[in-house]
Amino acid sequence: MLKRSLLIIFSAIGITFGGAAVLSPAPVFAETPQEAVCSGVGAGTGTGDCSSGITLASVVKSVIRIFSIIIGVFAVIMIIIAGFKYVVGGGDQSSVTSAKQSLLYAVIGLVVVALSQAFVEFILDNIT
Repeated sequence: MLKRSLLIIFSAIGITFGGAAVLSPAPVFAETPQEAVCSGVGAGTGTGDCSSGITLASVVKSVIRIFSIIIGVFAVIMIIIAGFKYVVGGGDQSSVTSAKQSLLYAVIGLVVVALSQAFVEFILDNIT
């Protein structure tokens, strides 16, 4: 009988302290969603608002940069396809002409994108 009573008492103590250790709240040092967004865009100021680090000019520059990258990748793919068409053409005049035109248009596209990006950045730098 004494063994059983001691077993019940120790079990109750173990469950009480073990449950308290398992169920007690632990401090969590996680970011709030707004802090995560602010640090993700590089505008975290520590004041809780993201607006002080983001300007219209920086957004336009970022968008232009992203579009330039996409168009640049597309132009490089077109240059590769034009080169493939030129090699595979095998002397057929229409294939060679088509490949040369594709190559010319892809290079012109790259030049236009580079000049437009430089123009937009020049304008934005002089306006702000």
